[in-house]
Amino acid sequence: MGKLSPSELQKLLACIKKAHTIIVPPESGYDAGVHLLEDKYVVVSTDPCTGVPKKWFGWLLINYAASDVALFGAKPEFCTINLLAPLGTKAEVFQRVMKQACKAANELDLAIVTGHTGTYPSLTDLIGVCTVYGTVRPEKLRTPSKAEVGDFILCTKSLGYETLVNFSLNHRKLAEKLVGNRTTKIIADGVTLQSCVKEALQLAEINGVHAMHDATEGGLVTALNEFAGVANLGFRIEAEKLPISPEIKKLQTHFKLSDEEVIAMSSTGTLLAAVAPQAQDEVQEVLRKLGVDCGFIGVFTKNKNRVVTKNLKDIPFPKAAQDPYAEICSTKK
Repeated sequence: MGKLSPSELQKLLACIKKAHTIIVPPESGYDAGVHLLEDKYVVVSTDPCTGVPKKWFGWLLINYAASDVALFGAKPEFCTINLLAPLGTKAEVFQRVMKQACKAANELDLAIVTGHTGTYPSLTDLIGVCTVYGTVRPEKLRTPSKAEVGDFILCTKSLGYETLVNFSLNHRKLAEKLVGNRTTKIIADGVTLQSCVKEALQLAEINGVHAMHDATEGGLVTALNEFAGVANLGFRIEAEKLPISPEIKKLQTHFKLSDEEVIAMSSTGTLLAAVAPQAQDEVQEVLRKLGVDCGFIGVFTKNKNRVVTKNLKDIPFPKAAQDPYAEICSTKK
């Protein structure tokens, strides 16, 4: 796991030709691009899927990219799928994944348009790539750059929940030892929380929800830094308000993780939003009806400082994420 640094990514993107029809070009901090089509914006996102639980491979493949499109305020409408695997992979593997993907697409009323399958000697594991398209009226577009000074920072679900779920699925016995049999089963059944399509689409309809972002690889650390970077703002968050579950704290103790590593845990499905103060109650009510846990953890500021308040002291927010996902989910401890 590991994203390119913003500076390296900028070098990678430097050769892309600019076009007047591109509203949001490929840039660090944006998980989707936007282009003009007649009087609408088309939102496009593409994501890989690999190393996830087999039972959920196709479902996650669809929802990873669909979530990115929904976070821009666009309903996911169409998608393409690539499935690539090592030589000798049985046809049944592709068929199983496609059944899962079709089920996920049907749940979202999302049409699969085209795709590709193949086996290659250079591969050692199954890789899926899904590209999702959706349209949105220009005035309804939500991008991270639209966060405003004074907006409250909304955070849904528990930080690190993706890591916790996949750990419970891949290392059942150790998970049961740490958090108990019943809790492990509940967590393992929580894979669907790794999507934020439904809540993103409903939040996008609320006046005062200015921008949204999800906390995937690198968790809260990467997401908030990207959010603030593209919005050209700072932020202040309160450590005591961060949604960190007791189960995540047990993982922290077992793996001897720092507080910085905990908030950098991969948290796919966790949604961050910049919310005007007057929209706070409506946002909470919408999420309550959807059964999505949420809280406000801080505020975006005019000054560019990125600060965590902890025990009445201000400390700098981490500049880079130390995501322990790989260590936790591949562990043999």
